Amino acid sequence: MKPGHGKKVLVAMSGGVDSSVAAALLKEDGYEVVGCFMRLGGSGADEPGGESDGLAFGAESCDPAKIKIGHQGCCSVNDAADARFVAARLDIPFYVLNFRKDFGRIVDYFVSEYNAGRTPNPCVRCNDWLKFGKLADYARSIDAEFVATGHYARVSRNPVDDRPRLMRGRDPKKDQSYVLFGTKREMLGHMLLPIGDMLKPDVRALAESMNLPVFNKPDSQEICFVPDNNYAGLVQRRTPERVAPGDIVDGEGRVLGRHEGQQHFTIGQRRGTGVARGVPLYVLQRDPAANTVTLGPREGLLAGGLEADQVNWLVDPPESGPRRCAIKIRYNGQPVPGTVHATGPDALEVRFDEPQSAVTPGQAVVCYDGEELIGGGWITRAVG
Repeated sequence: MKPGHGKKVLVAMSGGVDSSVAAALLKEDGYEVVGCFMRLGGSGADEPGGESDGLAFGAESCDPAKIKIGHQGCCSVNDAADARFVAARLDIPFYVLNFRKDFGRIVDYFVSEYNAGRTPNPCVRCNDWLKFGKLADYARSIDAEFVATGHYARVSRNPVDDRPRLMRGRDPKKDQSYVLFGTKREMLGHMLLPIGDMLKPDVRALAESMNLPVFNKPDSQEICFVPDNNYAGLVQRRTPERVAPGDIVDGEGRVLGRHEGQQHFTIGQRRGTGVARGVPLYVLQRDPAANTVTLGPREGLLAGGLEADQVNWLVDPPESGPRRCAIKIRYNGQPVPGTVHATGPDALEVRFDEPQSAVTPGQAVVCYDGEELIGGGWITRAVG
């Protein structure tokens, strides 16, 4: 008997190769697979809301001859068509769920974080609030025991107590466990990540061997609701009253130049500051209250630790004292050694073995014990 025999799973299908292969593997394993595309955008990047139009498509409604495989970014109309095409090829039911109103919460979060002088990570929020939040609720409503995605991460069982654990993906270049740190502990037992043990080239090769037409579709690189990567432009369009010119200063408060809005900058930025002094200067701080941006030398970016809030623990928190771990402070960064300590029910403090550069408020800090993700939170400030 196949491992998934008699078990129903809702697969979040984005129209890309990863989630397509995830759905195919689950079907091969004997699961009752239901495909789902989350409709997030409105008629434009600034219009995530809108009334539900009740879109729901069964696999039998997909005519492969009439569907063109697209190459746009995540969540586009072409992506929905690609996902629908793959569902038809796999002969599984497929639905498009309208999450535009819920997605508006993510866009609002993104804008408010930039206005508050922080640098947000909307992909983490999308996983927390939608894929393993709202979508999990929908899965329960159709009696699906599991929610699955095409993330490069793994869920395994602890050999000692059999509890589910969130692990790093086998492919070090594609590991996406960082963006799943906010998944609730109780959700892990209902989470399937079928490609977490695979390398990206092998996923594409498998898709081609399965005759899935998205096998060579490029990966999405941009934030889906900011396809032009003009983050400050989006913030300005949605909250024009919050974006205003101000001073660029040094660590002593001396004015070095002017900016068009502190939302145009992020910690560690060197290029595009509009200030030339003959030596490299980096963004050290954004102060939304004073509407200033502080520049300084590279060594001004170094910090010995950080504080974070909105913490999510996937293991019992280390309340008795610091716990050794590997610490990741940005998606594309490498974990570095240090310690983590729970300083409250919703807070933690991290100390690095060696000072780290550009610890950025608003980004996630994620802690690992070996390959296991043990918890994380949202950086509030760099320390020391």
